[in-house]
Amino acid sequence: MLKQLPVQGFVFWPVGTGDSTTIAVDAQTVIQLDLHHLAGADDDEDPHTPIVDRLVALLPKVNKKPYLALFILTHPDKDHILGFKDLLKRVHIGELWFSPRIFWEYKKDLCEDAVAFRNEALRRVKKTIENEGDVSSGDRVRIIGYGEILEEEEYEGFPDDGLTIPGNAVSIIDGSDRGDVFSTFIHAPFKDDADGERNETSIAMQVTLTNGTADGKVLLFGDLCYPILRKIFDRSKAATVAWDMLLAPHHCSKSIMYWKGPEDKKEQLKQDILDDLEAAAGTIGYIIASCDPIPASNKEGDNPPHAIAAARYKEIAPSGFLCTQEHPNKEAPEPIVFVLGENGFEYEKPGASAKAAKKTLAEAVVAARGGVPPTQRVGFGQRS
Repeated sequence: MLKQLPVQGFVFWPVGTGDSTTIAVDAQTVIQLDLHHLAGADDDEDPHTPIVDRLVALLPKVNKKPYLALFILTHPDKDHILGFKDLLKRVHIGELWFSPRIFWEYKKDLCEDAVAFRNEALRRVKKTIENEGDVSSGDRVRIIGYGEILEEEEYEGFPDDGLTIPGNAVSIIDGSDRGDVFSTFIHAPFKDDADGERNETSIAMQVTLTNGTADGKVLLFGDLCYPILRKIFDRSKAATVAWDMLLAPHHCSKSIMYWKGPEDKKEQLKQDILDDLEAAAGTIGYIIASCDPIPASNKEGDNPPHAIAAARYKEIAPSGFLCTQEHPNKEAPEPIVFVLGENGFEYEKPGASAKAAKKTLAEAVVAARGGVPPTQRVGFGQRS
């Protein structure tokens, strides 16, 4: 079990087939990207992490309450928002980021937690409009999308600087510009896909963490599939699609690389996107699948994860492919942790954080004693 969050790095949680990614910008600034808290995870015997409980335990405290600087929702499917209602009650969330289009198109097809998120986001939007953008932590919200959104009745009067159009970068977290250590480049949703199939509305981004001269880049594509990913690579500069870690889209779905186009009779392998992903990888390059264990094979129509997708990822990942629910084993999975070090992201093997904590404690004891303990007895009882 993870005892503490990295000071700066990423944590990919074993929450089943769903996304829960924690980004530690520094010791006091933590971002949560999506949430998937399964009801059964509260059982000690269940191998899925009760993510809300873990965040409550691990987040920094502000005014005696756990503080989450930013929550980003890629899209409001259950496997990306489950548990938000409980999180909102138990944690102070400084800021929310979301793309509102899907809430218009699928009003009758939202789970309870998605409704809770929508209501909280709209509360913040309303307060931001009423206060002409002058709001504090706990009321902040950023909209990802296009100018037409601000013409809608619910968003009329929302400040332009609270809207980020894909193709731009953001470094502000809960009112503070953290450009020295953090930046995210927003890739999607594209304007012409913003009212399409619900997975196509996913927020897609590249997150960069910086520590001195070292940095690390992570690609996070939500539940996007091949056509949208193709657009991202066709329209993006190489620097904005570079990655040291790639979160496999749609929980290791084959739809990123196998696709049936209008001219195809059946799904075809799209080697072009695999080639582009491989070319964009850094020297350190891990692909992470946030899903239940990868099956040996799949039947037609099976939901992700897909064995054939995992096989393709293993071929292009410079440093390896990791599945959250198999890490380090299926019986007792632990979070996948990457810490930003002097050479970029470093994969922290299971148990390493506990060893580091033990070492730190030992060093603290030595320091308190004023040095290394003597090997011989001193004082009373010592023989000359």
